[in-house]
Amino acid sequence: MVTCLPARFALAVLLLSAAVEAREPGVRTVLLSEHPEDFTPSVYVKGAVSTVLRFEAPVDPSKTRMLAWEGRFEPLLVGGRKVVVEPLRDLGEDEGVPLLVTLTNGKEIPFLLRPPGQGGGAALDQQVNVFEDRQRYEAMYSTLMESLKQQRVLEAENARLREEERSPDHALATLVANGDLTQTPFALGQRWRLKEEGADIVVEILTSKKVPKVAVLFTVTNRDAKRPWKLMEAQLSTVSGKKPRPFALRMQQDEIAPGSVGRIAVIADDSVFQSPQGVEQLALELFRADGLSQAYLVLEWRLFKE
Repeated sequence: MVTCLPARFALAVLLLSAAVEAREPGVRTVLLSEHPEDFTPSVYVKGAVSTVLRFEAPVDPSKTRMLAWEGRFEPLLVGGRKVVVEPLRDLGEDEGVPLLVTLTNGKEIPFLLRPPGQGGGAALDQQVNVFEDRQRYEAMYSTLMESLKQQRVLEAENARLREEERSPDHALATLVANGDLTQTPFALGQRWRLKEEGADIVVEILTSKKVPKVAVLFTVTNRDAKRPWKLMEAQLSTVSGKKPRPFALRMQQDEIAPGSVGRIAVIADDSVFQSPQGVEQLALELFRADGLSQAYLVLEWRLFKE
């Protein structure tokens, strides 16, 4: 028999879930009943950061263990219904450390500890709530919190995309990234070649006497024979004070296949150089999907006005 929650109680749970979730980033739910018997859930961990696994039943410390963890992880902390894992360093892209958790009721649950960025851009897990039966109250509660988080992420992303559709800077960045420089007010200025791990990058300053804009074009050649090159994020900030500055970014494609070439365009209003102290230098940095810095530039206002 299915018991329905009263409307007032359901609303209270919804509001409480939203409040708790807002304070608990990095919390994820794993429902074992949704997966086949041979399924091994992944847990995404980072060096010097503790990740908590929380279960429905108490954990048996004597039968909970990692394989080949020495020199790579702190010793497991097991108590009550929780297991705490902490890598000593970041795991490599292809690394995976097996973890077997045994509950006091005899149930064994295997996991694979992996670095963030895998599994379609998986984020760091700070807490993983593990449930066997989705009908239990705690399982429904945890699932609801995760759904609320996903809903807010989607709403924020949709709002960002709507804003970008109306942005002249994003339109210019799209033209530059697609190689349609003649359709823009920009001309090629100074250029540099960078040889980074897994990629060759040509950086070009774009100048304009028609519009007060800052424009930088990156042409990336992926030298990795196996993995595509993906951008995690770009940062534009003042060199002194590290204050972030707004900008528009467009990529020619979402990822660059091995041996292929792709372009990334960054556009901003030249007011980004201004501060109460006067004209400042800016730092522009690109990070690829695994978090490695691939380009770091110090920009001056005069570069864009030559």
